[in-house]
Amino acid sequence: MSRRTAQANGRAAEASIVRAAGLSLMVAAALLMTACTSTPASSAAQPATSPPPSASPQATVTVDPAVAATTAAVESTLKAVVAGNPKPDRETLRAALVAADIPEANVEVSVSRTPTGLDVDAMETAALTGESCVLGQIRDGGVMVTVLPVLATGKCFVGDAR
Repeated sequence: MSRRTAQANGRAAEASIVRAAGLSLMVAAALLMTACTSTPASSAAQPATSPPPSASPQATVTVDPAVAATTAAVESTLKAVVAGNPKPDRETLRAALVAADIPEANVEVSVSRTPTGLDVDAMETAALTGESCVLGQIRDGGVMVTVLPVLATGKCFVGDAR
């Protein structure tokens, strides 16, 4: 067998393995998608029953009152700013959060313009509270707020937000 024939056979075998792997991934994805969907069942087929309260104990989440207060302050502040301007600049957001009694040293705000001078798609804010970061995002005039753990650097954002 010539060297070219051996190389061609090797490539064909590799291509076969890649196709098999791709097919396996597609089957796995299809199974995952069908497992996440539910089909409505008739009420006659499955009677509606609920387990007794003692059978399913519910976990309670303890929220730090300082984090809850900061979360409420960030959300209400960002909503108020967006009501006046759906695309605020960086300094407007910083000033509004500081005015909402969040210490200036604990406020981080992403840039509002790209290096080429265009408006960014979303603005990000963060308020450091203890071991948590209250992150707010403004996108298309809407506000979303979430709480994440502080980074090892002691900050909420990665990199230089200038």
